[in-house]
Amino acid sequence: MNTPTILLSNIKKRYGGHEVLHDISLTAQDGDVISLIGSSGSGKSTLLRCIPFLEVPQAGEIAVGDNRIVIDNVDEKLSAAQQRTIKQMRMQLGFVFQSFNLWPHRTVLQNIIEAPVHVQGRSHKEATEEAERLLQKVGLYQKRDAWPSQLSGGQQQRVAIARALAQQPKALLFDEPTSALDPELVGEVLRVIRELAEEGRTMIIVTHEMGFAREVANKAIFLHQGMIEEQGPPEQVFLDPHSDRCRAFVHSHLQRNPTG
Repeated sequence: MNTPTILLSNIKKRYGGHEVLHDISLTAQDGDVISLIGSSGSGKSTLLRCIPFLEVPQAGEIAVGDNRIVIDNVDEKLSAAQQRTIKQMRMQLGFVFQSFNLWPHRTVLQNIIEAPVHVQGRSHKEATEEAERLLQKVGLYQKRDAWPSQLSGGQQQRVAIARALAQQPKALLFDEPTSALDPELVGEVLRVIRELAEEGRTMIIVTHEMGFAREVANKAIFLHQGMIEEQGPPEQVFLDPHSDRCRAFVHSHLQRNPTG
């Protein structure tokens, strides 16, 4: 089998004496779209943030492509070698947060070319051409010279997606990308993510949009109290889960938002 795009093995994370992730393992192969679902506080966002080491687990193994880090029950600082590996891993990941995190003092175009030029060392011309292509892709080319404050929340999130794509990542990580949006703006962001899934992009998506998660994912994982309680194809997890808690969770959310 090919090397997984993302591999998590036996991830443990705690804050003080409270363990929020208990031996979590998952694998994302090239082209997988994995939806992470579960109640607030179940560990979904913490797990997602562990992949690029925005949260550092106390134990486990994380690999992105050929870059791999093993942490063995330590609370010590990461070594210089581990920090170099993390830098390489982050360059292969695009992260889209709940809040848009755009630089307010840079235009839309400047936000998108920042990392390609200053982190990846690509030419300004190449980065600009790529950014303009991506803005057309997300339907915002006409906003290239606008300031973030001049955009709606949905437009800002679409710029954030274009910025993540500009890094040419192996995988995209979405942490509840529509949770900060007014309901009428959710659809425009989900449309872009849906198109990325259709292109075969590797993605892990934390979301409460159950209909959307069922539609776009080829794997679904239900977390409860920091553990994987249910996982499998969306048809099984959403329509015929083994876990009573998963069944109740999915049923209540699909009733509120049946289409996603």
